[in-house]
Amino acid sequence: MSMISFCTNAFGQLNDGDTVVFLGDSITQQGAGPRGYVTLFRQALESSRPESGIKVIGAGIGGHKVPNLEERLDRDVLQHKPNVVVIYIGINDVWHSNRGQGTAPDRYESGLKNLIERCTAAGARVILATPSVIGEKHDGTNDMDEMLDQYCDISRKVAAECDITLLDLRKAFIENLKEYNVANADAGILTTDRVHLNDAGNRLVAARMLEAVGERPARSRTLRHIVLFRFKEDVTDAQKDEINRAFHNLQFQISEIKGFERGTNNSPEGLDKGFTHGYQVTFGSEEDREIYLPHPAHKAFVDLIGGKIDDVMVFDYWSVE
Repeated sequence: MSMISFCTNAFGQLNDGDTVVFLGDSITQQGAGPRGYVTLFRQALESSRPESGIKVIGAGIGGHKVPNLEERLDRDVLQHKPNVVVIYIGINDVWHSNRGQGTAPDRYESGLKNLIERCTAAGARVILATPSVIGEKHDGTNDMDEMLDQYCDISRKVAAECDITLLDLRKAFIENLKEYNVANADAGILTTDRVHLNDAGNRLVAARMLEAVGERPARSRTLRHIVLFRFKEDVTDAQKDEINRAFHNLQFQISEIKGFERGTNNSPEGLDKGFTHGYQVTFGSEEDREIYLPHPAHKAFVDLIGGKIDDVMVFDYWSVE
């Protein structure tokens, strides 16, 4: 089963009594508000681990960039003696370049490394988040997409070199927008103004943050292959049993099949259009499906059902768990 690499190199759950500090800009500042991601993160821990005593602190200031975080790290973060520091920064380092006040790429990189080194030296586990979006079009046509992707690559590189957890919010946002922003709107899906999070954006970030610290399992992405059969009237129950067994046994003959389920229709709505038997085949990738379709075992199954099916419907989709 393939994994969505929103979070890599996570180290496990938080310990009772830990202090978690979220360091960032206005997104994090607003995230500490009543419906923000920091608050949602805290509430999730209070619900799942009410006796843990975990302390959650938001340390975001509007307009801040990496150099600003360096200046206030001791005051706003390290004085709390954090066990975990989540650094969610980069939007203003890119965005403010429009008015000549951004952060140069090399300065951005060296600043991130400085923040990580100081936090690590203080005994904190560091999670570095890539900046999310400046505009919600998912096809690379937002004005600053090229530069933003460049800075995200820097964050990814730094996380790998420093051997810390990377939370790839950029990737998580784009994946979400491809699913829920088919119209390619500029804003209003996860943000209020192309940058700052709305309720849906805050919920997404809170969920990914909980995954990054190890409080929720990382989600997996699987390809569902749905098949519905409407049998011809003269097909016997014994023939249907033979087909069901043959379909079930494909998972033992084709290693690319990651899961299989089947069942007969029992809907009371009367909308089945005569389809009585349903099957779900799970793949980890489109490449796995491409191996399955022409596989000799699958071809033999197709031969088996030949002449017995009045109609068939096939519907494939990606599922994120």
